[in-house]
Amino acid sequence: MESKTETKAGNNLDQEALAYHQRGKPGKIEVISSKPCNSEKDLSLAYSPGVAAPCKEIAKDASKIYDYTAKGNLVAVISNGTAVLGLGNIGPHASKPVMEGKGILFKQFAGIDVFDIEVAANDVDTFCNAVRTLEPTFGGINLEDIKAPECFEIEERLKKEMKIPVFHDDQHGTAIVSGAALMNAVSITNRKMQDIRIVVNGAGASANSCAKIFISLGARRENIIMCDSQGVIYKGRTAGMNKYKEHFAADTEARTLSEALRGADVFVGLSVAGALTPEMLKDMAKDPIIFAMANPEPEILPDKARAARPDAIIATGRSDYPNQVNNVLGFPSIFRGALDTRSTQINEEMKLAAVHALAKLAREDVPDKVSDTYGGKSFKFGREYLIPKPFDTRVLLWVAPAVAKAAMETGVATRPIEDWHLYRESLEALQGPSKVFIRSAINRVHSNAQAPGGILPRIVFPEGTSTKVLKALATLVDEKICQPILLGYPERVKEKIAALDIPSLKDVPVIHPSAYPKYFSYVEKLYSLRQRKGVNMREAERLMADPSYFAAMMVMMGDADGVVNGASINYADAVRPILQTVGVYQGGVPAGLNFILLEDKFLVLADTTVNFNPTAEQCAQIALQASKIVEYFGIEPKVAMLSYSNFSGSEGTPCKMKKAAELVRKLRPGLMVDGDMQADTAVNPEIMERLFPFSDLKGGANVLIFPNLEAANICYKLIQQVGKVEVIGPFLTGVRRSSNVLQRTTTVDGIVNSVVFTALEAQFISSVLKARQKK
Repeated sequence: MESKTETKAGNNLDQEALAYHQRGKPGKIEVISSKPCNSEKDLSLAYSPGVAAPCKEIAKDASKIYDYTAKGNLVAVISNGTAVLGLGNIGPHASKPVMEGKGILFKQFAGIDVFDIEVAANDVDTFCNAVRTLEPTFGGINLEDIKAPECFEIEERLKKEMKIPVFHDDQHGTAIVSGAALMNAVSITNRKMQDIRIVVNGAGASANSCAKIFISLGARRENIIMCDSQGVIYKGRTAGMNKYKEHFAADTEARTLSEALRGADVFVGLSVAGALTPEMLKDMAKDPIIFAMANPEPEILPDKARAARPDAIIATGRSDYPNQVNNVLGFPSIFRGALDTRSTQINEEMKLAAVHALAKLAREDVPDKVSDTYGGKSFKFGREYLIPKPFDTRVLLWVAPAVAKAAMETGVATRPIEDWHLYRESLEALQGPSKVFIRSAINRVHSNAQAPGGILPRIVFPEGTSTKVLKALATLVDEKICQPILLGYPERVKEKIAALDIPSLKDVPVIHPSAYPKYFSYVEKLYSLRQRKGVNMREAERLMADPSYFAAMMVMMGDADGVVNGASINYADAVRPILQTVGVYQGGVPAGLNFILLEDKFLVLADTTVNFNPTAEQCAQIALQASKIVEYFGIEPKVAMLSYSNFSGSEGTPCKMKKAAELVRKLRPGLMVDGDMQADTAVNPEIMERLFPFSDLKGGANVLIFPNLEAANICYKLIQQVGKVEVIGPFLTGVRRSSNVLQRTTTVDGIVNSVVFTALEAQFISSVLKARQKK
C-alpha cells in the first residue's frame, strides 16, 4: 500500500510533467530545416522551381532518394497505443506523448530523426496495411507499445513485406540489454549459460523475445520455465494459450511461480509489481540472478530482494537502482548501424552483435565523464555494474559498428562500410562539435608523426599520481597521441597505475627529479636563467626538486617536447615555472585562448587568461600567435580586432584595436585582418558586406582578439553557459616550447584535449626548428 508521502510525491511529479509538456510549444518536438532558408534564392532551391531537379534524379533511379532526401536518417515510431508503458490499452491519442519521447531518445543518443505516427487500428491487417505504405518515406520502422500476441504477427508480416528494417523495441530492446546483463552476471558467478535454470515471469512481447535471445546466447530451452498470470506454461495446458506461449511450454510438474523458482539460477520478471516475494527467493540457487524489470514498479524492490538474499545479483528497469535495464542502450545504436549500412532488416545476428558489444563495453574502465553525469559516482564491472549506463557516450561507438558489421556479414547491408576509422569518426561527430574538432586534431597529430622527419611528441606530466591525469593517459597512449613521461616517486606512481588498473601505462617512464642524471645540470641552468632575479644556487636546487619546475626544464633542455600541468595546482603556480624556464619566444606574448566550437566551424578567442589590458603591440602579437594555431588545422585565419565601435578608430579602445590591425598588416602582410569592429560585424559576413564593403575581412572572422582580459573572459564564460556551442581551453600560447596549463576543475576529457593540442603544437615547433637547422 502506498504511503501518503509516496502519493504526494507522485502527484507532484504528475504536475511537473504536465507543465513540462504544455509549456511554450505544446509537446516535445518540432521540425527544423537542415539547409539555409533565409533568402529568396534559398527558397527557390528548397522548393519550386529548384526542387524539381532531385525529383527527376530520383525518378530515374529510386536509390537516389538516399542522396537527396532525409530518408536514410529517418525512422517512423509507430504505435496503436494498445500496450503503453505501465498504462495498458490507452489508445493512439494518449500514446502520442510516449512516441514523441521515443523520437527524442533516437535523436539524443544516435542523431536519428523521427516522425511519430499513431495509428487508429487494432486489427493486424489494417495496421500492417497502413505501415506498409510508408516505406518510401522512412529508412526504418520502430514498432512501439503494441499488445501481444498481435505485435508478434505484425512484426513478422512487416519484416517479410518491407525492404527496410522493422524492429519491435518492446520485444527486442529489452531482450538485447537484459541479454548483455545476463551474460555478465553468469560470468561473475562462474556459471555457464548452458547450465543455468531460468524462470521468466510474463509471456508478452518482451518475455518471449528475452527467452529466445537467452537461447541464442547458449541457454537451453529445456532449462527455461515461462509463467503468465495463470501460472506455469506447461505442456498440455489449454487455458489462456496461444502459439507463442506454446513454443515455451515446459515439461515440468511445477504449476506456480513459487514452485518454478525452486533451485532456479535466474528470475526474469516482465510482469507486474509485487509478483515476486522474498519467500520465493529463499528457494533459489546460490548467487541468484534477479532481473525484476516490470515498469514502473518492479516485481520486487531491490532492497527487499537484497534483504532476503544478500548474495543476489539484481537488475531492474529503474534508474534509481544499479543495473538499470534500459532499452535506450539498444535501439538508437542498433538503428544507427542498420541505417548506415542501408540494411533491409535487423536480423538475429545484428541483435546478438549488439548484446555482445554491450557486454564487452561493461567490462571496460568507465570514463570520469560518465561518473560526472551520475553525480560523481564511480562504476566498475561487477555485481552492481553489469551493463553500461544510459548516458555513456561510448555505447554508440561500440554498438553501431558491431551491428553494421553483422549486417554486412549476413548479407542484409546494401551499402557496406568501407572505412571503419572514418565511420567511427562520423559517429563521434553525432555527439557534438568538440568530438569532431578533437578527432581532426588527433588525425593531424598522427599524419604529422608519420610524415618524413615527423615526431610523436614526448610530453611530460609533473602530476604523476593524479587520477585524472593517469586516466587521460590511458586514452592518449591507446590513441598514440604522445609519448608520456610521468614525474614522481616511481613506486608510488606504479602503485597508483596498478590501483586504477591501467595496464597500458605499465611501461610509461617515471622520473623522480632529484634522482635524474641531469638533475644538477638542470639546477645550474635554472640558476643561470634566474641569478639576477633573486635566485641563488641553493634556491635553484630547491625549485628544481619541484616537479613543475623540473618538467618545464625538461622541455627547455630538449629532453621533452611539451609539458601539461595544473590538474591539481592553481593556474599561477603551474604557469610560473613555464614562463621562468621555457620562457616566451622573441617578440612573443604569453596569452590564453579558447576555441568556440560551432557545428561547421570554430572561433578562437584571445586573450582569455593572462594579459589584463594588452597594448596595441601585444594585441597584434597575440593575433599572430592565434593565427598560427588556426593554421595548425589547415584553415586560413581571418582576424578581427574587437571593440565597441565599427571602424571609428576614435580614442581609447577603438584606436588601440585599429592600431593593432595596422601592426598585424605590417608584420604579416598576407594575413586577412581588420578592425576596430564590433563582434557581430566580425562573425556575420552579411553585415560586413552590406555596411562595410571596403573591409578586407571577407567571409567572417575566425580569430577574435579582445581589447582586454575582462571582455574576453566574460565572453567565453557567458557563451559557455548560455550558448548552444561547446568551449574548450584555455590554451597557453606565446611560449618558446609547447606548454599548457590546465584548470583545476578540468575533466579527463579536458586533459586529453589539452594534450592533443600540446602535441600538435610540439610537432609544429619541431618542424620549424628542423627547417632552421637546415638553413
